[in-house]
Amino acid sequence: MTHHHHRFFAGAAAFVSIAAAALVHVHGRGAPPRTRDGRPDLQGIWSYATLTPLERPAEFANKPFLTDAEARTLEQQTLTVQNRDRRDEEGPAGRGSDGRTDLDRAYNQVWWEYGSKVVGTRRTSLLIDPPDGRIPALTPEGERAAKDKRGLWTANGEYEGGAQGLSFDSYLDRPLQERCLGWTVTGPPMIPGAYNNNMEIFQTPEAIVIVNEMVHEHRIVPVDDRSRVGSPIRLWMGVSRGRWDGDTFVVDTTNFKPGVFRSASAALRLTERFRRMDDETLLYEFTVDDAVTWTKPWTVQVPMSRTREPLFEYACHEGNYSLPNILAGARAAEKSH
Repeated sequence: MTHHHHRFFAGAAAFVSIAAAALVHVHGRGAPPRTRDGRPDLQGIWSYATLTPLERPAEFANKPFLTDAEARTLEQQTLTVQNRDRRDEEGPAGRGSDGRTDLDRAYNQVWWEYGSKVVGTRRTSLLIDPPDGRIPALTPEGERAAKDKRGLWTANGEYEGGAQGLSFDSYLDRPLQERCLGWTVTGPPMIPGAYNNNMEIFQTPEAIVIVNEMVHEHRIVPVDDRSRVGSPIRLWMGVSRGRWDGDTFVVDTTNFKPGVFRSASAALRLTERFRRMDDETLLYEFTVDDAVTWTKPWTVQVPMSRTREPLFEYACHEGNYSLPNILAGARAAEKSH
């Protein structure tokens, strides 16, 4: 799948002008900036790229934090493993000496944007609750839902191509990522991935707008008491409503289409929290609550860093030959048998 970057769409510039007219930054010494109405100013372009994994690796069991030396070693090792520029001697079945296939090495370092550091807290996982840093077990119903991956995410929420038992019968059976319709990096919730880990926030007293670089997705989160849409209406990104809890902006999202976020059910309730810590840091935290799918809620915390780089358009469908080629390959394989 190819993707092309273009300058951020002009319409956002118009919104920025409106927001700038409505909001005046009031900078206090050592304190995060605030808007004219006294709220923390969440605006800016933020990066959530990190080498810290979502779940705690087995080698760090019972170890919630790394030492500084351990963090540096992990960063070096992770960057080495991710470096697809390495050229290894080919082995059987197109596998290199490291066991990776040609497909594993399809993207080189030009494309990856994992970042180069673990999070500043040196946590061994972005998942902070449960304390073991692991996503809770699936319920029996959650396990059943995870086996049906048609047209949704794969079971573990990551892109797995033809793995995980996905069907090649139709484009409808392929994951949303292959179809350029969604991505786990975008969310909600937003989870760091291989690239395009950037988003921009626009803010007025009436709404917060979140624009993601990945798949060029956006959300408008109203900050008022308007009613939600009815339960039968289900959306890939759900229905979000925002509120201020002191200096923390809280977003409650329901009405998700089942299975869009991992194997979550229609009962999924997502709570996101945004808190401006200082000029350079926005703390993002989310809690996944779906008793139908998981045995307990789980919470993830991702520190976001301010970036001066612009957002670029992720035009996923331009030159997207992968989907027809995947299906054509499946048809050719069927004929050969």
